[in-house]
Amino acid sequence: MNSRRHFLTSALGTAFAAPLFAQNTKLSYKGENIHFGLVTYMWGADWDLPTLIKNCETAEVLGVELRIEHAHKVEPALTAAQRKEVQKRFEDSPVDVLGMGTNCEFHSAKPEEVKKQIELAKEYIKLSHDIGGSGVKVKPNNLPKEVPVEKTLEQIGKSLAEIGDYALGFGQEIRLEVHGGVSDLGHIKTVMEAAARDNVRVCWNSNPEDLKGDGIAANFAKVKDYLGATTHIREVNEPGYPYPELASLLVDADYAGWVLLEARTKPGDRVAALAEQRKLFMELVTQARSAAA
Repeated sequence: MNSRRHFLTSALGTAFAAPLFAQNTKLSYKGENIHFGLVTYMWGADWDLPTLIKNCETAEVLGVELRIEHAHKVEPALTAAQRKEVQKRFEDSPVDVLGMGTNCEFHSAKPEEVKKQIELAKEYIKLSHDIGGSGVKVKPNNLPKEVPVEKTLEQIGKSLAEIGDYALGFGQEIRLEVHGGVSDLGHIKTVMEAAARDNVRVCWNSNPEDLKGDGIAANFAKVKDYLGATTHIREVNEPGYPYPELASLLVDADYAGWVLLEARTKPGDRVAALAEQRKLFMELVTQARSAAA
């Protein structure tokens, strides 16, 4: 765990914001490096970059993953000067840019499409580096019916290894979001074993599939050792997902990273709602740390 912590510290620099803890509560050291941030999905999709930074600061949500093709307009087409401007905007604020959230995927049965996706991922890796981010989120996404499952999983893993090697030169982490048709955690573990790169990690995505089979704890255990600097959740107070148990699992694993809200609802005041989600989830973390003390 110490070497893993060292990698995260090197990759994220000063990106960790101060956690929200209850006063005068005895807490386990485990979970002390869990922090709350935002994915620019729905709640942040239409905020330009100054608005995004301002709203996150107001909500005290101090880390953000920039989903591509949103109003912030942080894309590979930016010039070197524009990239420096984006970096400076974040450096001049308390909000940290955690990297890019892409749609790059590597499951296609067509080799030329896989190559295209790998090259696109490399563009986002350089972009994330240039703006001060620490990683790039990608997706496994599908299992073509005409290809044996194990072959596709190995192909995804080898693609991740290639972009992981490229990303290492830029100090970036590759974050495989558990997404789409490859949401089975056993499949994700197989992909990670094929990738076999320290800077290729799993982005837990809080999917319904997490609860299948022997349940969330058993599925979490399959990928616990591969978790990266970002985890995605939906609204904590929406029914259907055991967020108290997820918080406990993260604390027990002594997770060091960002839990990022990928919102789906449409509240009237998104900034206030964002602050409330931070409060709700970090209270779960505090409760889990208290129980573990």
